[in-house]
Amino acid sequence: METRRLGRLGHESSVLIYGAASLGGVDQDRADASILEALDAGINHFDVAADYGDAELRLGPRMPEIRDRIFLATKTGRRTFEEAWSEINRSLERLQTDHVDLIQMHAVCDLENLDLVTGKGGSLEAAIRAKDEGMVRAIGITGHTAQAPSVHTEGLRRFDFDSVLTPLNYRLSTDPQYAADYAALVEAIKASDAALMTIKMIARRNWREGEEKSYDTWYRPFDEQRYITAATAWLLNGHPEITGLATAGETRLLQQMIVAERQRADLTPEAAASILDEVKDYTSPFVDIPI
Repeated sequence: METRRLGRLGHESSVLIYGAASLGGVDQDRADASILEALDAGINHFDVAADYGDAELRLGPRMPEIRDRIFLATKTGRRTFEEAWSEINRSLERLQTDHVDLIQMHAVCDLENLDLVTGKGGSLEAAIRAKDEGMVRAIGITGHTAQAPSVHTEGLRRFDFDSVLTPLNYRLSTDPQYAADYAALVEAIKASDAALMTIKMIARRNWREGEEKSYDTWYRPFDEQRYITAATAWLLNGHPEITGLATAGETRLLQQMIVAERQRADLTPEAAASILDEVKDYTSPFVDIPI
């Protein structure tokens, strides 16, 4: 699997990042099988969060054997120093490790939350303390709304975050405002040599009212190999600034994303976009987000 430099952190990170949200509601056997599947494919970057149900607990038992093989990132969604400090310590216990490579400020999707995180007594202060004490090696920021790129650009003005995890897929790129906000974020990323990672790559649309939710994702994902491969090729082949994309929060889709990463080589971004344009119900996941 291709690897790319994770910004100034220097880690040669697999372009597929294991989205451990997929482990939030599964048993240990299914989690173990999925983790092994990722490792066998060459994935060396795992991304989890305290808010992902039991995901940290599912990863924890594997740490003694895999910790030195992976870049490990988690997230805190708390907004005060005390709450975040407690959660970071709890995450280390659940993950059965004495440090993580990256702690991320989770779901910073608007300026109100950015103010809470970066303000006096905010969760960023807890992350800085954790870094000073060797519990984490780097600090990042994440978010998942249509405003995320602009909020994250402002976040980089306020603090020198080591990484940004923000949404991008072909459909989002066709929105002029989103495209402009994303372009501004890329310029800020390049200026700071931070790592830029993405989410929602195979989001097709939101679930419709009354529709059976056949996957664990909060959005309806692509599940046809043709479209997963096209979405992967469009993003990775056309966006060298991106160090990696997080796999969907569903263990049953991991293999298709691994296949897509292998198949994408000969598919230009333009050809991939033409394939994705075939999908009539392909929309932004940030329209009518379920509560």
